[in-house]
Amino acid sequence: MNKTWPAPAGTPCPSPVRLRGIPASGVRPACAALLSILLSACAVGPDYVRPQVDTGVQFKETEGWKSAQPRDDVRRGPWWEVFGDQELSRLMAQVETANQTIAQAEAQYRQALAAVQAGRASLYPSVNASSSFTRTGTGASSNTTTNSSGTVVQGGSSGSIRNQFSLSGTASWELDLWGRIRRTVESQTASAQASAATLANAHLSAQAELARNYFQLRIMDEQKRLLEATIKIYERSLRLNENRYAVGVSAKAEIAQARTQLESTRAQAVDLRWQRAQLEHAIAILTGQPPSAFSIAPTEFTAGLPTIPAGLPSELLERRPDIAAAERDMHAANAQIGVAKAAYFPTLTLSASMGYRASEFSDWLTAPARFWSLGPALAAPLFDGGLRRAQTRQAEAAYDQRVAAYRQTVLSALAEVENYLAQLRTMEDEQVVQQRALDAARESLRLTTNQFESGLIDFLSVVSVQTSALSNERTALTLLGSRLTASVNLIAALGGGWHAEEVMPPTTR
Repeated sequence: MNKTWPAPAGTPCPSPVRLRGIPASGVRPACAALLSILLSACAVGPDYVRPQVDTGVQFKETEGWKSAQPRDDVRRGPWWEVFGDQELSRLMAQVETANQTIAQAEAQYRQALAAVQAGRASLYPSVNASSSFTRTGTGASSNTTTNSSGTVVQGGSSGSIRNQFSLSGTASWELDLWGRIRRTVESQTASAQASAATLANAHLSAQAELARNYFQLRIMDEQKRLLEATIKIYERSLRLNENRYAVGVSAKAEIAQARTQLESTRAQAVDLRWQRAQLEHAIAILTGQPPSAFSIAPTEFTAGLPTIPAGLPSELLERRPDIAAAERDMHAANAQIGVAKAAYFPTLTLSASMGYRASEFSDWLTAPARFWSLGPALAAPLFDGGLRRAQTRQAEAAYDQRVAAYRQTVLSALAEVENYLAQLRTMEDEQVVQQRALDAARESLRLTTNQFESGLIDFLSVVSVQTSALSNERTALTLLGSRLTASVNLIAALGGGWHAEEVMPPTTR
Protein backbone atom coordinates (compact mmCIF):
# COMPACT_ATOMS: atom_id res chain seq x y z
CA MET A 1 0.00 0.00 0.00
CA ASN A 2 1.78 3.06 -1.24
CA LYS A 3 -0.55 5.96 -0.85
CA THR A 4 -3.96 7.06 0.32
CA TRP A 5 -6.59 7.84 -2.26
CA PRO A 6 -9.67 9.96 -1.50
CA ALA A 7 -13.09 8.99 -2.67
CA PRO A 8 -13.54 9.47 -6.43
CA ALA A 9 -14.98 12.83 -7.40
CA GLY A 10 -18.70 12.70 -7.97
CA THR A 11 -19.21 9.58 -5.77
CA PRO A 12 -22.73 9.76 -4.32
CA CYS A 13 -23.32 9.14 -0.61
CA PRO A 14 -26.78 8.30 0.76
CA SER A 15 -28.34 11.40 2.24
CA PRO A 16 -29.30 11.07 5.94
CA VAL A 17 -32.99 11.56 5.31
CA ARG A 18 -35.80 9.21 6.09
CA LEU A 19 -36.25 6.86 3.17
CA ARG A 20 -39.54 5.09 2.87
CA GLY A 21 -39.28 1.92 4.93
CA ILE A 22 -35.72 2.63 6.19
CA PRO A 23 -35.15 4.45 9.49
CA ALA A 24 -32.87 7.50 9.36
CA SER A 25 -31.01 6.22 12.42
CA GLY A 26 -29.64 3.36 10.32
CA VAL A 27 -28.58 5.57 7.40
CA ARG A 28 -26.31 7.94 9.30
CA PRO A 29 -23.97 5.27 10.71
CA ALA A 30 -23.84 3.56 7.33
CA CYS A 31 -22.86 6.80 5.59
CA ALA A 32 -20.21 7.55 8.21
CA ALA A 33 -18.76 4.05 7.88
CA LEU A 34 -18.76 4.34 4.08
CA LEU A 35 -16.86 7.64 4.16
CA SER A 36 -14.36 6.16 6.61
CA ILE A 37 -13.73 3.23 4.29
CA LEU A 38 -13.30 5.43 1.22
CA LEU A 39 -10.93 7.87 2.91
CA SER A 40 -8.73 5.03 4.14
CA ALA A 41 -8.73 3.21 0.80
CA CYS A 42 -5.37 2.71 -0.84
CA ALA A 43 -3.98 1.42 -4.12
CA VAL A 44 -1.77 -1.62 -3.81
CA GLY A 45 1.20 -2.22 -6.08
CA PRO A 46 4.28 -0.11 -6.84
CA ASP A 47 3.95 3.54 -7.81
CA TYR A 48 5.57 4.22 -11.18
CA VAL A 49 9.02 5.78 -11.39
CA ARG A 50 10.77 6.01 -14.76
CA PRO A 51 13.97 3.89 -14.71
CA GLN A 52 17.28 5.65 -15.22
CA VAL A 53 19.05 5.18 -18.55
CA ASP A 54 22.67 6.11 -19.20
CA THR A 55 22.54 8.28 -22.32
CA GLY A 56 26.00 9.79 -22.05
CA VAL A 57 26.94 13.45 -21.73
CA GLN A 58 27.12 14.21 -25.47
CA PHE A 59 27.18 12.46 -28.80
CA LYS A 60 30.59 11.08 -29.66
CA GLU A 61 30.24 11.98 -33.34
CA THR A 62 29.49 15.66 -32.64
CA GLU A 63 33.22 16.37 -32.40
CA GLY A 64 33.85 18.74 -35.26
CA TRP A 65 30.11 18.91 -36.01
CA LYS A 66 28.87 22.32 -37.07
CA SER A 67 25.84 22.95 -34.90
CA ALA A 68 23.44 25.81 -35.54
CA GLN A 69 23.84 28.75 -33.18
CA PRO A 70 21.92 29.99 -31.32
CA ARG A 71 19.75 26.97 -30.47
CA ASP A 72 16.70 29.20 -30.14
CA ASP A 73 16.43 28.91 -33.91
CA VAL A 74 15.66 25.18 -33.77
CA ARG A 75 12.56 24.61 -35.88
CA ARG A 76 9.58 22.83 -34.37
CA GLY A 77 6.60 21.32 -36.12
CA PRO A 78 7.02 21.29 -39.93
CA TRP A 79 10.70 20.29 -39.92
CA TRP A 80 10.75 19.73 -43.69
CA GLU A 81 10.56 23.49 -44.24
CA VAL A 82 14.30 23.70 -43.47
CA PHE A 83 14.90 22.33 -46.99
CA GLY A 84 13.04 25.22 -48.61
CA ASP A 85 11.10 23.14 -51.17
CA GLN A 86 7.49 24.21 -51.76
CA GLU A 87 6.52 21.02 -53.60
CA LEU A 88 7.75 18.92 -50.68
CA SER A 89 5.67 21.01 -48.28
CA ARG A 90 2.59 20.51 -50.46
CA LEU A 91 3.08 16.74 -50.47
CA MET A 92 3.59 16.71 -46.71
CA ALA A 93 0.17 18.31 -46.24
CA GLN A 94 -1.38 15.43 -48.20
CA VAL A 95 0.42 12.87 -46.04
CA GLU A 96 -1.10 14.43 -42.93
CA THR A 97 -4.65 14.03 -44.22
CA ALA A 98 -4.63 10.99 -46.54
CA ASN A 99 -1.94 8.54 -45.41
CA GLN A 100 -3.63 5.26 -44.48
CA THR A 101 -0.95 4.11 -42.04
CA ILE A 102 -1.49 7.32 -40.09
CA ALA A 103 -5.26 6.76 -40.29
CA GLN A 104 -4.82 3.31 -38.72
CA ALA A 105 -2.69 4.72 -35.89
CA GLU A 106 -5.24 7.48 -35.30
CA ALA A 107 -8.07 4.93 -35.06
CA GLN A 108 -6.04 2.88 -32.57
CA TYR A 109 -5.55 6.03 -30.50
CA ARG A 110 -9.30 6.65 -30.43
CA GLN A 111 -9.80 3.05 -29.31
CA ALA A 112 -7.36 3.63 -26.46
CA LEU A 113 -9.23 6.78 -25.41
CA ALA A 114 -12.50 4.86 -25.39
CA ALA A 115 -10.89 2.17 -23.21
CA VAL A 116 -9.92 4.84 -20.68
CA GLN A 117 -13.49 6.15 -20.62
CA ALA A 118 -14.83 2.62 -20.12
CA GLY A 119 -12.37 1.99 -17.30
CA ARG A 120 -13.25 5.19 -15.46
CA ALA A 121 -16.93 4.28 -15.61
CA SER A 122 -16.21 1.42 -13.20
CA LEU A 123 -15.37 3.96 -10.47
CA TYR A 124 -19.03 4.99 -10.27
CA PRO A 125 -22.23 3.14 -9.38
CA SER A 126 -24.27 1.49 -12.09
CA VAL A 127 -28.02 2.07 -12.07
CA ASN A 128 -30.49 0.05 -14.14
CA ALA A 129 -34.24 -0.05 -14.55
CA SER A 130 -36.53 -2.70 -15.96
CA SER A 131 -40.23 -3.16 -16.55
CA SER A 132 -42.10 -6.25 -17.64
CA PHE A 133 -45.55 -7.74 -18.12
CA THR A 134 -46.14 -11.50 -18.20
CA ARG A 135 -49.29 -13.54 -18.61
CA THR A 136 -49.20 -17.19 -17.56
CA GLY A 137 -51.85 -19.87 -17.55
CA THR A 138 -52.47 -23.53 -16.76
CA GLY A 139 -54.85 -25.87 -18.59
CA ALA A 140 -57.88 -27.64 -17.08
CA SER A 141 -57.29 -31.16 -15.68
CA SER A 142 -59.62 -34.10 -14.96
CA ASN A 143 -59.38 -37.38 -13.01
CA THR A 144 -61.55 -40.42 -12.18
CA THR A 145 -62.00 -41.79 -8.65
CA THR A 146 -64.13 -44.52 -7.00
CA ASN A 147 -65.96 -43.79 -3.76
CA SER A 148 -66.56 -46.18 -0.86
CA SER A 149 -69.73 -47.50 -2.40
CA GLY A 150 -67.95 -48.41 -5.60
CA THR A 151 -69.37 -45.57 -7.64
CA VAL A 152 -67.09 -43.96 -10.22
CA VAL A 153 -66.81 -40.19 -9.69
CA GLN A 154 -65.50 -37.75 -12.32
CA GLY A 155 -63.45 -34.79 -10.92
CA GLY A 156 -60.89 -32.21 -11.95
CA SER A 157 -59.83 -28.55 -11.81
CA SER A 158 -60.45 -25.67 -14.11
CA GLY A 159 -57.59 -23.80 -15.83
CA SER A 160 -56.23 -20.53 -14.48
CA ILE A 161 -54.63 -17.40 -16.01
CA ARG A 162 -52.41 -14.99 -14.06
CA ASN A 163 -50.98 -11.58 -14.92
CA GLN A 164 -47.74 -10.17 -13.51
CA PHE A 165 -46.83 -6.47 -13.72
CA SER A 166 -43.31 -5.53 -12.62
CA LEU A 167 -41.30 -2.31 -12.39
CA SER A 168 -37.93 -2.31 -10.66
CA GLY A 169 -34.69 -0.41 -10.37
CA THR A 170 -31.31 -1.70 -9.23
CA ALA A 171 -28.06 0.00 -8.25
CA SER A 172 -24.68 -1.51 -7.48
CA TRP A 173 -21.29 -0.07 -6.67
CA GLU A 174 -18.02 -1.90 -6.17
CA LEU A 175 -15.92 0.09 -3.70
CA ASP A 176 -12.37 0.37 -4.99
CA LEU A 177 -10.80 -0.33 -1.60
CA TRP A 178 -7.48 -1.66 -2.89
CA GLY A 179 -7.14 0.41 -6.05
CA ARG A 180 -7.81 -2.35 -8.58
CA ILE A 181 -10.03 -0.10 -10.69
CA ARG A 182 -7.75 2.92 -10.27
CA ARG A 183 -4.69 0.91 -11.24
CA THR A 184 -6.59 -0.37 -14.26
CA VAL A 185 -7.47 3.18 -15.28
CA GLU A 186 -3.86 4.22 -14.69
CA SER A 187 -2.69 1.43 -16.99
CA GLN A 188 -5.27 2.31 -19.64
CA THR A 189 -4.34 5.99 -19.45
CA ALA A 190 -0.66 5.20 -19.94
CA SER A 191 -1.55 2.91 -22.84
CA ALA A 192 -3.57 5.71 -24.42
CA GLN A 193 -0.60 8.05 -24.06
CA ALA A 194 1.61 5.37 -25.64
CA SER A 195 -0.90 5.18 -28.49
CA ALA A 196 -0.67 8.96 -28.91
CA ALA A 197 3.12 8.69 -29.14
CA THR A 198 2.77 5.82 -31.62
CA LEU A 199 0.52 8.05 -33.71
CA ALA A 200 3.17 10.78 -33.63
CA ASN A 201 5.79 8.22 -34.65
CA ALA A 202 3.60 7.14 -37.57
CA HIS A 203 3.44 10.78 -38.69
CA LEU A 204 7.21 11.16 -38.41
CA SER A 205 7.94 7.88 -40.22
CA ALA A 206 5.61 8.72 -43.11
CA GLN A 207 7.03 12.24 -43.39
CA ALA A 208 10.63 11.00 -43.39
CA GLU A 209 9.84 8.32 -45.98
CA LEU A 210 8.19 10.90 -48.21
CA ALA A 211 11.15 13.27 -47.92
CA ARG A 212 13.63 10.50 -48.76
CA ASN A 213 11.67 9.37 -51.80
CA TYR A 214 11.11 12.93 -52.96
CA PHE A 215 14.79 13.88 -52.81
CA GLN A 216 15.81 10.68 -54.60
CA LEU A 217 13.30 11.49 -57.33
CA ARG A 218 14.65 15.03 -57.70
CA ILE A 219 18.24 13.75 -57.88
CA MET A 220 17.16 11.37 -60.66
CA ASP A 221 15.63 14.32 -62.50
CA GLU A 222 18.99 16.09 -62.24
CA GLN A 223 20.79 12.99 -63.46
CA LYS A 224 18.40 12.76 -66.39
CA ARG A 225 19.11 16.38 -67.33
CA LEU A 226 22.82 15.65 -67.09
CA LEU A 227 22.51 12.61 -69.36
CA GLU A 228 20.37 14.49 -71.88
CA ALA A 229 22.97 17.26 -72.06
CA THR A 230 25.73 14.65 -72.39
CA ILE A 231 23.83 12.85 -75.16
CA LYS A 232 23.71 16.07 -77.18
CA ILE A 233 27.49 16.42 -76.81
CA TYR A 234 28.02 12.80 -77.84
CA GLU A 235 25.73 13.25 -80.87
CA ARG A 236 27.85 16.20 -81.90
CA SER A 237 31.01 14.11 -81.45
CA LEU A 238 29.54 11.34 -83.61
CA ARG A 239 28.69 13.77 -86.43
CA LEU A 240 32.15 15.29 -86.19
CA ASN A 241 33.79 11.87 -86.49
CA GLU A 242 31.57 10.95 -89.42
CA ASN A 243 32.61 14.16 -91.19
CA ARG A 244 36.27 13.54 -90.42
CA TYR A 245 35.99 10.00 -91.72
CA ALA A 246 34.31 11.25 -94.92
CA VAL A 247 37.32 13.42 -95.71
CA GLY A 248 39.78 10.70 -94.69
CA VAL A 249 41.04 12.38 -91.53
CA SER A 250 39.88 9.73 -88.98
CA ALA A 251 39.45 5.97 -88.95
CA LYS A 252 36.16 4.08 -89.00
CA ALA A 253 36.94 2.66 -85.53
CA GLU A 254 36.54 6.15 -84.10
CA ILE A 255 33.00 6.35 -85.50
CA ALA A 256 32.16 3.00 -83.90
CA GLN A 257 33.57 4.17 -80.58
CA ALA A 258 31.58 7.42 -80.72
CA ARG A 259 28.38 5.55 -81.54
CA THR A 260 28.99 3.06 -78.68
CA GLN A 261 29.48 5.90 -76.26
CA LEU A 262 26.31 7.64 -77.44
CA GLU A 263 24.06 4.58 -77.28
CA SER A 264 25.41 3.53 -73.89
CA THR A 265 24.53 6.94 -72.46
CA ARG A 266 21.07 6.77 -74.02
CA ALA A 267 20.56 3.40 -72.30
CA GLN A 268 21.48 4.95 -68.96
CA ALA A 269 18.88 7.68 -69.50
CA VAL A 270 16.21 5.08 -70.31
CA ASP A 271 17.13 3.11 -67.19
CA LEU A 272 16.29 6.12 -65.02
CA ARG A 273 12.65 6.06 -66.17
CA TRP A 274 11.53 2.99 -64.26
CA GLN A 275 13.52 4.00 -61.18
CA ARG A 276 11.79 7.38 -61.17
CA ALA A 277 8.42 5.72 -61.76
CA GLN A 278 8.90 3.50 -58.71
CA LEU A 279 9.67 6.51 -56.52
CA GLU A 280 6.67 8.38 -57.91
CA HIS A 281 4.41 5.41 -57.14
CA ALA A 282 5.79 5.18 -53.59
CA ILE A 283 5.04 8.86 -53.04
CA ALA A 284 1.51 8.33 -54.36
CA ILE A 285 0.89 5.60 -51.76
CA LEU A 286 2.29 7.79 -48.97
CA THR A 287 -0.10 10.60 -49.94
CA GLY A 288 -3.07 8.22 -50.12
CA GLN A 289 -3.56 8.35 -53.89
CA PRO A 290 -3.65 5.65 -56.59
CA PRO A 291 -0.39 5.63 -58.59
CA SER A 292 -2.31 5.86 -61.87
CA ALA A 293 -3.72 9.26 -60.88
CA PHE A 294 -0.54 10.75 -59.45
CA SER A 295 2.49 12.38 -61.04
CA ILE A 296 5.24 14.83 -60.15
CA ALA A 297 6.45 17.03 -62.97
CA PRO A 298 10.22 17.50 -63.30
CA THR A 299 11.30 20.91 -62.13
CA GLU A 300 14.41 22.78 -61.14
CA PHE A 301 15.89 21.38 -57.96
CA THR A 302 16.23 24.12 -55.34
CA ALA A 303 16.37 22.30 -51.99
CA GLY A 304 19.34 23.11 -49.82
CA LEU A 305 21.25 21.20 -47.19
CA PRO A 306 20.18 22.36 -43.70
CA THR A 307 22.34 22.79 -40.62
CA ILE A 308 20.94 20.45 -37.99
CA PRO A 309 21.64 20.96 -34.25
CA ALA A 310 22.17 17.59 -32.62
CA GLY A 311 21.56 18.72 -29.03
CA LEU A 312 22.25 16.41 -26.08
CA PRO A 313 21.68 12.65 -25.91
CA SER A 314 19.33 13.04 -22.93
CA GLU A 315 17.02 15.20 -25.07
CA LEU A 316 16.13 12.12 -27.12
CA LEU A 317 14.06 10.87 -24.18
CA GLU A 318 11.70 13.80 -24.75
CA ARG A 319 12.12 14.28 -28.50
CA ARG A 320 11.58 10.77 -29.88
CA PRO A 321 7.97 9.54 -30.01
CA ASP A 322 9.02 5.88 -30.14
CA ILE A 323 10.92 6.34 -26.87
CA ALA A 324 7.89 8.05 -25.34
CA ALA A 325 5.66 5.17 -26.46
CA ALA A 326 8.03 2.61 -24.91
CA GLU A 327 8.12 4.61 -21.66
CA ARG A 328 4.31 4.83 -21.49
CA ASP A 329 4.01 1.09 -22.17
CA MET A 330 6.35 0.58 -19.22
CA HIS A 331 4.07 2.71 -17.03
CA ALA A 332 1.03 0.70 -18.12
CA ALA A 333 2.78 -2.57 -17.26
CA ASN A 334 3.75 -1.21 -13.84
CA ALA A 335 0.10 -0.37 -13.06
CA GLN A 336 -0.91 -3.92 -14.01
CA ILE A 337 1.18 -5.20 -11.11
CA GLY A 338 -1.14 -3.28 -8.79
CA VAL A 339 -4.17 -4.79 -10.53
CA ALA A 340 -2.77 -8.29 -9.99
CA LYS A 341 -1.95 -7.65 -6.32
CA ALA A 342 -5.41 -6.21 -5.65
CA ALA A 343 -6.86 -9.64 -6.48
CA TYR A 344 -5.48 -10.91 -3.14
CA PHE A 345 -7.93 -8.73 -1.21
CA PRO A 346 -11.71 -8.99 -0.79
CA THR A 347 -14.13 -6.95 -2.88
CA LEU A 348 -17.01 -5.03 -1.30
CA THR A 349 -20.07 -4.29 -3.41
CA LEU A 350 -23.04 -2.21 -2.31
CA SER A 351 -26.30 -3.09 -4.02
CA ALA A 352 -29.86 -1.92 -3.76
CA SER A 353 -33.09 -2.64 -5.56
CA MET A 354 -36.60 -1.28 -5.35
CA GLY A 355 -39.76 -1.68 -7.38
CA TYR A 356 -43.39 -2.69 -7.66
CA ARG A 357 -44.88 -6.06 -8.50
CA ALA A 358 -48.62 -6.86 -8.76
CA SER A 359 -51.01 -9.19 -10.56
CA GLU A 360 -53.52 -6.45 -11.30
CA PHE A 361 -52.71 -3.32 -13.25
CA SER A 362 -54.78 -1.18 -10.88
CA ASP A 363 -52.69 -2.39 -7.93
CA TRP A 364 -49.37 -2.13 -9.71
CA LEU A 365 -47.95 1.19 -8.45
CA THR A 366 -49.37 1.03 -4.96
CA ALA A 367 -47.72 0.69 -1.56
CA PRO A 368 -48.71 -2.96 -0.98
CA ALA A 369 -47.04 -3.93 -4.28
CA ARG A 370 -43.74 -2.30 -3.36
CA PHE A 371 -40.58 -4.28 -2.61
CA TRP A 372 -36.99 -3.26 -1.87
CA SER A 373 -33.65 -4.64 -0.80
CA LEU A 374 -30.42 -3.05 0.37
CA GLY A 375 -27.17 -4.56 1.55
CA PRO A 376 -23.45 -5.05 1.01
CA ALA A 377 -21.77 -8.13 -0.45
CA LEU A 378 -18.24 -9.10 0.54
CA ALA A 379 -16.31 -11.61 -1.58
CA ALA A 380 -12.94 -12.83 -0.36
CA PRO A 381 -10.58 -15.27 -2.09
CA LEU A 382 -9.81 -18.36 -0.01
CA PHE A 383 -8.01 -20.83 -2.29
CA ASP A 384 -7.13 -20.64 -5.99
CA GLY A 385 -4.25 -23.09 -6.36
CA GLY A 386 -1.67 -20.31 -6.78
CA LEU A 387 -3.53 -18.48 -9.58
CA ARG A 388 -3.15 -14.97 -8.15
CA ARG A 389 0.51 -15.54 -7.28
CA ALA A 390 1.16 -16.64 -10.86
CA GLN A 391 -0.74 -13.66 -12.26
CA THR A 392 1.31 -11.29 -10.09
CA ARG A 393 4.55 -12.85 -11.25
CA GLN A 394 3.34 -12.62 -14.82
CA ALA A 395 2.62 -8.89 -14.40
CA GLU A 396 6.04 -8.31 -12.82
CA ALA A 397 7.76 -10.18 -15.65
CA ALA A 398 5.79 -8.15 -18.21
CA TYR A 399 7.01 -4.97 -16.52
CA ASP A 400 10.62 -6.16 -16.60
CA GLN A 401 10.18 -6.90 -20.29
CA ARG A 402 8.90 -3.36 -20.90
CA VAL A 403 11.85 -1.91 -18.99
CA ALA A 404 14.29 -3.83 -21.17
CA ALA A 405 12.39 -2.80 -24.31
CA TYR A 406 12.48 0.85 -23.21
CA ARG A 407 16.21 0.79 -22.56
CA GLN A 408 16.83 -0.98 -25.87
CA THR A 409 14.77 1.66 -27.68
CA VAL A 410 16.86 4.40 -26.09
CA LEU A 411 20.14 2.68 -27.01
CA SER A 412 18.98 2.13 -30.58
CA ALA A 413 17.97 5.79 -30.84
CA LEU A 414 21.37 6.92 -29.58
CA ALA A 415 23.08 4.65 -32.12
CA GLU A 416 20.94 6.02 -34.96
CA VAL A 417 21.89 9.60 -34.16
CA GLU A 418 25.58 8.70 -33.86
CA ASN A 419 25.44 6.86 -37.21
CA TYR A 420 23.80 9.73 -39.08
CA LEU A 421 26.10 12.32 -37.52
CA ALA A 422 29.11 10.28 -38.63
CA GLN A 423 27.60 9.75 -42.07
CA LEU A 424 26.88 13.43 -42.63
CA ARG A 425 30.26 14.57 -41.40
CA THR A 426 32.03 12.01 -43.59
CA MET A 427 29.92 12.88 -46.61
CA GLU A 428 30.66 16.56 -46.14
CA ASP A 429 34.40 15.78 -46.28
CA GLU A 430 33.82 13.46 -49.22
CA GLN A 431 31.94 16.13 -51.16
CA VAL A 432 34.87 18.53 -50.80
CA VAL A 433 37.19 15.92 -52.31
CA GLN A 434 34.63 14.97 -54.94
CA GLN A 435 34.23 18.58 -56.00
CA ARG A 436 37.98 18.84 -56.57
CA ALA A 437 37.86 15.66 -58.67
CA LEU A 438 34.89 17.02 -60.63
CA ASP A 439 36.63 20.34 -61.33
CA ALA A 440 39.71 18.48 -62.53
CA ALA A 441 37.61 16.19 -64.77
CA ARG A 442 35.84 19.17 -66.36
CA GLU A 443 39.15 20.93 -67.01
CA SER A 444 40.67 17.77 -68.47
CA LEU A 445 37.68 17.33 -70.76
CA ARG A 446 37.91 20.91 -71.96
CA LEU A 447 41.61 20.60 -72.79
CA THR A 448 41.25 17.18 -74.42
CA THR A 449 38.33 18.33 -76.58
CA ASN A 450 40.33 21.33 -77.80
CA GLN A 451 43.28 19.07 -78.69
CA PHE A 452 41.00 16.71 -80.59
CA GLU A 453 39.31 19.49 -82.55
CA SER A 454 42.79 20.84 -83.39
CA GLY A 455 43.80 17.43 -84.74
CA LEU A 456 46.49 16.85 -82.12
CA ILE A 457 45.00 13.62 -80.68
CA ASP A 458 42.59 10.93 -81.84
CA PHE A 459 39.03 10.52 -80.64
CA LEU A 460 39.77 7.45 -78.52
CA SER A 461 41.65 9.72 -76.12
CA VAL A 462 38.62 11.99 -75.89
CA VAL A 463 36.25 9.09 -75.15
CA SER A 464 38.16 8.09 -72.03
CA VAL A 465 38.14 11.64 -70.66
CA GLN A 466 34.44 12.14 -71.45
CA THR A 467 33.51 8.91 -69.69
CA SER A 468 35.48 9.94 -66.62
CA ALA A 469 33.86 13.39 -66.56
CA LEU A 470 30.34 11.94 -66.83
CA SER A 471 31.08 9.46 -64.05
CA ASN A 472 32.27 12.26 -61.76
CA GLU A 473 29.19 14.39 -62.54
CA ARG A 474 26.85 11.54 -61.63
CA THR A 475 28.84 10.70 -58.51
CA ALA A 476 28.53 14.31 -57.34
CA LEU A 477 24.75 14.20 -57.80
CA THR A 478 24.48 10.84 -56.04
CA LEU A 479 26.50 12.20 -53.15
CA LEU A 480 24.20 15.22 -52.89
CA GLY A 481 21.20 12.91 -52.77
CA SER A 482 22.85 10.80 -50.07
CA ARG A 483 23.52 13.90 -47.98
CA LEU A 484 19.90 15.01 -48.31
CA THR A 485 18.67 11.55 -47.31
CA ALA A 486 21.07 11.43 -44.36
CA SER A 487 19.84 14.87 -43.26
CA VAL A 488 16.25 13.61 -43.28
CA ASN A 489 17.29 10.51 -41.34
CA LEU A 490 19.10 12.62 -38.73
CA ILE A 491 16.11 14.92 -38.27
CA ALA A 492 13.84 11.88 -37.84
CA ALA A 493 16.34 10.27 -35.43
CA LEU A 494 16.25 13.46 -33.35
CA GLY A 495 12.45 13.34 -33.21
CA GLY A 496 11.59 15.88 -35.88
CA GLY A 497 9.64 18.73 -34.34
CA TRP A 498 7.90 16.54 -31.79
CA HIS A 499 8.18 16.76 -28.00
CA ALA A 500 6.95 14.47 -25.22
CA GLU A 501 4.88 17.32 -23.73
CA GLU A 502 2.45 16.76 -26.60
CA VAL A 503 1.43 13.43 -25.04
CA MET A 504 -1.09 14.77 -22.56
CA PRO A 505 -3.39 12.71 -20.35
CA PRO A 506 -6.34 11.66 -22.50
CA THR A 507 -9.55 13.56 -21.95
CA THR A 508 -12.87 11.87 -21.37
CA ARG A 509 -14.89 14.66 -22.89
